[in-house]
Amino acid sequence: MSKKKVFRFPGKEIDVFWDQRLCIHIGECVQAKGDLFVLGRDPWCQPDVTSMESVRQVVDRCPSGALTCGGESGATETPDDENTVSVTCNGPLAVRGDLRIEGSPDDMPGVGFRAALCRCGKSANKPFCDNSHKSAGFEDYGAVGETGDESHDGGGKLTVTAFPDGPLQFSGNLTMLSGTGRKAWQGNKAFLCRCGHSKNKPFCDGSHKGAGFKS
Repeated sequence: MSKKKVFRFPGKEIDVFWDQRLCIHIGECVQAKGDLFVLGRDPWCQPDVTSMESVRQVVDRCPSGALTCGGESGATETPDDENTVSVTCNGPLAVRGDLRIEGSPDDMPGVGFRAALCRCGKSANKPFCDNSHKSAGFEDYGAVGETGDESHDGGGKLTVTAFPDGPLQFSGNLTMLSGTGRKAWQGNKAFLCRCGHSKNKPFCDGSHKGAGFKS
């Protein structure tokens, strides 16, 4: 029997779904004010203890797409007006917007809006982060040295393509935030490192070839 992957927490007005394949335990849900998520409680998520709007707000904080909300059919979210990727300190690329991550399973609706993408090269769930950067000792504080050279209107579809044994290609309007939250780069196409070896992080510099990176 296959292990359950997605858990549904039903409510009278709205249901919450939790996908354990994507969860990297950032804690935005359990740290949120209120009793929607309470560790140690059974069930730990109870949508009826708060308003439907509050449920949506808390779920929207989840950076990995592990949490979604809606009805029987799953997510009913709308994407952010601006596509962004945050280069987190010593961690993944936190992407938000109108996302199309090529090759992602159809039963992962959350990654159409929010995703945490591996940049250390060690995740067993590529292209998604699984917290392997911690045990791997990956260090990069999220500085972004380039500024980009293209203007854009912020929104629209953002396609993410994971090249075999190579970088992540972002195609579409994109704003990149450094690890300190600074709006650092804007453009329409970027190739970002996911092997962990680039000397020009977060951008790819071809180091995956010499490092023997395998996706």
